[in-house]
Amino acid sequence: MKKHLIAGLLVWLPLGITIWVLLWVVGLLDGVFGGLAGAAQTVLPAGADATIDALRKVPGLGVLMMVLLLLFTGMFVTNIVGQWWLRQWNRLLSQIPIVKSIYSSVKQVSDTLFSSSGQAFREAVLVQYPRQGSWTIAFVTGRPGGEVAQHLDPATHLSVYVPTTPNPTSGFFLMLPRADVVPLAMSVDEALKYIISMGVVAPPHAAVPVLAAERN
Repeated sequence: MKKHLIAGLLVWLPLGITIWVLLWVVGLLDGVFGGLAGAAQTVLPAGADATIDALRKVPGLGVLMMVLLLLFTGMFVTNIVGQWWLRQWNRLLSQIPIVKSIYSSVKQVSDTLFSSSGQAFREAVLVQYPRQGSWTIAFVTGRPGGEVAQHLDPATHLSVYVPTTPNPTSGFFLMLPRADVVPLAMSVDEALKYIISMGVVAPPHAAVPVLAAERN
């Protein structure tokens, strides 16, 4: 009986967690949409209240609106007029105290992570952490820069991010000699699965590649 119960759990647990996460995301976006709709009711004519209330009750509408918003925003900022407005928007936020420090920092990080030409989080490596002889998986985020580059040669050092298990959104930032970094053939997705599963879901074996930073 115990064997059959565990087998059944292994079938339903991944599906249940997947559905739970999707419902949480849909509920979160619907809540954001509901808040925006409530704010719109305060400025729109009284006759629009019934329509807005009906829209707020449509499940999944927040997800659809978010996808459409991102799509139209992307289409707008990829042309000349949109680029000009984006520069004005960035300049405006850069002049507001407190806001400018938060916005500028987040923008620099997001531009680096999601840039198609960037190398951040493009490859997984092995590093010794938190001590010699203890190994963990990390992700290359670039090379030392700024004042740090005056002390650590970017030609011989790499910046890496060491995620925690099972929550990879928190972790540690390290700068290591290239000689101490072992490249892995596994993709970033496979490495994340390996980390989140605490080593249970191991990626298939492949030939060890040359570190991308060594090819540049």
